[in-house]
Amino acid sequence: MVDLSTRLGDHPLQTVLVAACGTVGSVVDFARTAVLEAYGAAVAKSVSAEPWAGRPAPRVAPAGEGMLNGIGIQNPGIDAWRAEVGGRLRTLDVEVWGSAVGHHVPDFAVVASGLEAAGVGAVEVNLSCPNLDGGPMYALDAGAAASVVKEVAAAVTVPIGAKLSPNAVDVAGIAAAVVDAGASWVVLGNTVWGAGFDVETRRPKLSGVVGGYSGAPIKPIALRCVWEVAQALPGVPIVGCGGVRTGEDVVEFLLAGASAVGVGTAHFAEPRVGPRLLAEITAYCERHGVARIEELIGAAVPW
Repeated sequence: MVDLSTRLGDHPLQTVLVAACGTVGSVVDFARTAVLEAYGAAVAKSVSAEPWAGRPAPRVAPAGEGMLNGIGIQNPGIDAWRAEVGGRLRTLDVEVWGSAVGHHVPDFAVVASGLEAAGVGAVEVNLSCPNLDGGPMYALDAGAAASVVKEVAAAVTVPIGAKLSPNAVDVAGIAAAVVDAGASWVVLGNTVWGAGFDVETRRPKLSGVVGGYSGAPIKPIALRCVWEVAQALPGVPIVGCGGVRTGEDVVEFLLAGASAVGVGTAHFAEPRVGPRLLAEITAYCERHGVARIEELIGAAVPW
């Protein structure tokens, strides 16, 4: 029997899979169709201090083998989220992580504190949303990213994951800054900037034109980010994500240095993808004589 559990530093996960933020709703609603036991954790959609309306339609569009989204993080605000969702988190068969977002540094701490009060197992600090109109992407600046994480770390006692961006010039430098500021692990990464146009109507595919591009085509970019950070910061726990569709994709992220692997866009095509991925990972491990999934972490063999 292959042991599929893992750890992010001192934080244990029942499996190596993490259901990625933005693709599983509040997790409470995702539970109606998914097999939550397949995941070590599931990350609820990002929440802000005050309600955000998000962008107008169209906000999602296909783009080749991937997809574009420009939702603008529509959410009801932390107080309404706690009232609607918070009381149901402990009924789920998975640890739920909250995701905090904000336009200003203090906003992140307000949200994180509310998420902890609702009972989340960890707070993922969303430093890297690419589709906030007029808002900064904190993940592109080491000082700005660190200031957010430091504020959140002072506000909560649960572990903190810092979600970074593949659009950063020096992703390893950003990772080092947020870890020094108090992040328990880093999440690599998020969508990449993208755009698309309908050639018949000549209109942009998204109302905001530029949004986040996700899906299978971004996997090599995400793997590069994981590799760079793992090489520069050995021992720093990493959740790798981007373009995962198969068990072998998960293994690739582990080999690159991730300790856990996020699954995102695949949920839109296959909401119950988790058990299939675990079966494929298990089959791979059995073929290669791997008894514990953690044996694969950072196990890439150099030329």
